[in-house]
Amino acid sequence: MAGGKQSPRQKMVNLMYLVFICMLALNMSKEVLAAFGLMNVKMETSNSKTTASNDLFLESLGTKASEDAAKYDKLYKDAQKIKAMSQEYYDYLQSLKDGMLEGVEDPTDYQVMDKSDYLDGKFFQGDNLTPEGEDFLKRINSYRDGVNTILPATMKDVKASVTARFQTGDENGKETNRSGEKIDWIKYHYERFPLVASLTKLTALQADIKSTEEDALKSMLAGELSEQVSLKSFAMSLQGSKSAFYAGDRYDGKIIISKTDASSTPVKAELKLDGRALTMNKDYKLEAGGVKMLIGAGNPGDHEVTGTVFFMQDGEEVPVAVKSSFATITKPGAALIAADKMNVVYRGVANPMSISIPGIPNNKVNARATGLTKRSGSSYVMNPGKGRTVTISASGTLPDGKPVGSKLEFRIKDIPRPAGSIRGETGSSKMGRANLEKSTIGAVLEDFDFDLNLKVSGFKFKVPGQPTVIVKGGRLDSRAKSALKRAKRGDAIQIFDISAYISNNKTYKLKKVSPVVVEITN
Repeated sequence: MAGGKQSPRQKMVNLMYLVFICMLALNMSKEVLAAFGLMNVKMETSNSKTTASNDLFLESLGTKASEDAAKYDKLYKDAQKIKAMSQEYYDYLQSLKDGMLEGVEDPTDYQVMDKSDYLDGKFFQGDNLTPEGEDFLKRINSYRDGVNTILPATMKDVKASVTARFQTGDENGKETNRSGEKIDWIKYHYERFPLVASLTKLTALQADIKSTEEDALKSMLAGELSEQVSLKSFAMSLQGSKSAFYAGDRYDGKIIISKTDASSTPVKAELKLDGRALTMNKDYKLEAGGVKMLIGAGNPGDHEVTGTVFFMQDGEEVPVAVKSSFATITKPGAALIAADKMNVVYRGVANPMSISIPGIPNNKVNARATGLTKRSGSSYVMNPGKGRTVTISASGTLPDGKPVGSKLEFRIKDIPRPAGSIRGETGSSKMGRANLEKSTIGAVLEDFDFDLNLKVSGFKFKVPGQPTVIVKGGRLDSRAKSALKRAKRGDAIQIFDISAYISNNKTYKLKKVSPVVVEITN
């Protein structure tokens, strides 16, 4: 345009026109660079907000897991895994962004970020990838596959979103450009791009990570809520105004649906039978779906159970009123045998039993079993001998002359292993030297149904660096106290090989008593 046979003035005008066009193109390029920069800022702001939201969501999920592990513990652990993977990948991308901006004096001056040197040199070496470029590809694939592995198969939509967000080309890792050529995915997206464009793409990847976290957490919780209301968690039962009906009565029962999974276990119950307070683990126990009653049927007639059962909901105890009744019939077809301590009897213990047949006087009931002794009325005591089971037979004759009887098998269990104790503490404890000198060594049966009086007849006492002292009785003797004086602060004193016996049954051999370890504090 500035050449040919033109006047000097025309050549100057043409040249100025060219300069104007170049300046216009340059300004448009700067505007594009600035637009990328503004987009990057907006996405970073959004990422910060999503991070805070996801953290609060995860914290809330952790609270629910601590309150109701049956429903939320696995959910919380899976969410933590996704959170950890996301944070590691997010931090890696942030390190790349920080490296890209190291040579930029003003990180907000996007119009100067028009070079592609940083990622071109970091990811590419001729037609091949550098180790850093291969690592970049490996990380995006690992994150995508890792999240999809944790997500359950039912979350197909979320898995599809994760795959789409972190797709690295076709099955061969290629992308098709405008000319229809197949080129490597990483080159298609990151080679020869202005610095600010690559920076924005990495921020977009970070935004995808935060979106993946959010989608996973929401879908996992939604899946749990669906499971809670799923009919798979419920069972049908039949309930009537009373538990027994006579011939000629109209049955008024109703089929009801109730939740029976572990998440519906009550936290406590306050119950009464005919106005008498019941004791948990003796008269009833808590189990999935409600309360299991352990009471005897009582005298013939109607009986009423009232009170309150408490369930945990959103961190608070929610009371549910109880009012139900049952009837004890006077003319059964079989004997009624109930163990006051459930259907287990313990060897070495006088197990109280109640044996009766409704409608037959107690003195007319004949109960038989090895080790069974009658006290009075319907009260018996079972002292089982060898073997794993004992069968109790009860029989009698109804007023109409018809004989009735029944047999019931009980499991025989040994008394569990006692735990050594000192000052009532088992396992390990800390105390001063003077306190240990005057303390009594004991043996206890933790969480055992019977209150047995155990006595200690001897034990071994070991101070680090000192010979083991054999002590008779339940307190330290002079030799043990002498060894104790040589103990140092922080030494772990071992009390082991504790010999114990039942005070009213010395012939029963208890299992080996677990040891006690005491750390000296002075």
